[in-house]
Amino acid sequence: MNHFKHLKATPPVVAALALLALMACASFRAEGSVSAPLSGMTDSHHEIIVSVKDQQLLLKTDGKPDTVYTISTSKFGIGDRLGSYRTPLGKLFVKAKIGMGLPLGSVFHSRRPTGEIIRPNAPGRDPIVTRILWLEGTEPGNSQAYNRGIYIHGTPQESALGRPASFGCIRMRSKDVASLCDRIGTGATVEIITEHLPTHESFLKSVLNANRLIAANTRTPETSREQEAE
Repeated sequence: MNHFKHLKATPPVVAALALLALMACASFRAEGSVSAPLSGMTDSHHEIIVSVKDQQLLLKTDGKPDTVYTISTSKFGIGDRLGSYRTPLGKLFVKAKIGMGLPLGSVFHSRRPTGEIIRPNAPGRDPIVTRILWLEGTEPGNSQAYNRGIYIHGTPQESALGRPASFGCIRMRSKDVASLCDRIGTGATVEIITEHLPTHESFLKSVLNANRLIAANTRTPETSREQEAE
């Protein structure tokens, strides 16, 4: 039974419904394909380990080393204080993925795609680009991570990757962060450590590089002034 058959679609009602529909569509477009975990559904097959000492990110699949990427953590050091622009340590997880399907180099402002696309190492440019993995902390030492806007994200300044250069986030080259985003789901665990990656260097070279799985050793800085940490 249609319980609304007696309601009259008066012009004010129609206009209000149309406005709500437009607002919903605009909100969806603005975030550019946001993926958030459904209740009880998390990626238990993948784990990310970020080494501040190595300036590298290790992706593990079902507990086994899979791929190593060159990254940048904060040039201001480690920490979780609001306004510090530092990279937090400890165990976090991927709360949301933003930008799925957008072209490489797509520029974001406040997590919204602007429509602009820039090339790697564009002079004088350092926005967040390509994809965003928004992290949430699970420990007292990283409890501010989500509110601070701590991400794993793409950067156009790829020549600076491999050394601390960000404003708190973990930066990656565009093709690497797009690949990572395609492979992992929301809820995947992320651990940021000060030590070397927990895999012997010779093993990484013999197993990963032999299969062409170690991402190119490029470098990247970030320069975003908003405390979306970058």
